[in-house]
Amino acid sequence: MRNISLIGILIVLGILQLSSLQELKISSKKISVLDVETEEALNAANLSFLKRVPIFGFRNLLADWTLLNFVQYFGESETRELAGYSHAPDFFEIIIDRDPLFLGAYLYLTNTVSVYAGQPQDSIRLMDQGLQSMAPNLPPRSYFVWRYKGIDEMLFTGDNTAAQQSFEMAAKWAEQSLGNEAIRNEASYIAQVSQQTAEFLATDPNSKPALINGWMSVLNRAIDNHVRKTAIDNIESLGGQVLVAENGQVTVRYRTDD
Repeated sequence: MRNISLIGILIVLGILQLSSLQELKISSKKISVLDVETEEALNAANLSFLKRVPIFGFRNLLADWTLLNFVQYFGESETRELAGYSHAPDFFEIIIDRDPLFLGAYLYLTNTVSVYAGQPQDSIRLMDQGLQSMAPNLPPRSYFVWRYKGIDEMLFTGDNTAAQQSFEMAAKWAEQSLGNEAIRNEASYIAQVSQQTAEFLATDPNSKPALINGWMSVLNRAIDNHVRKTAIDNIESLGGQVLVAENGQVTVRYRTDD
């Protein structure tokens, strides 16, 4: 059911973005400061309502609706350029309060709150909160949340001790997911790379391979060009070279003896 819901969200995302593009083409008027202030006041009021609205047993539905509201908020590019993304953590606090097992939401959470809003501590706090309700197979592939958390800790806060522990947990949960035939190959790979990153951090907290692999993970789950550029710039600053094959597969090359 959640997969169907997520597909619906992606369809609506496309419709919303197409509608926004059409509106921008039709109107040549620049957005004003008053427009931005009005829009931000509406966002604050909407979030306040979503935090207080009675649930009546529809926790998942409210989480879905809040993510749709976030998608619209994120897509208002002119407003976001002027006002920023300070409300982003509020959207995800509502989502995770209502449905901590909503795995797809964590992808948006880590990219937006850490990279755009510049509030990685909030991203980490919300992932910690969600993980309290999770188990290795609840939901399937929940090991990714430990990886996202470890990456935020390593890349954005510099807390490599916490990052090492998060990657170890990602490896442990992935190993415990090997009984799920549908994700066995993926879980095996995630267990291997997560344990490898944890070992890098244990022996060398400033490990270049660990940092490059962390930014490569950000690049692979980027939701837009800004996050992709941020990841590529950081990989290149660490001496890596991003390569894109004809089939679209992205890899990175770097010297291990630098």
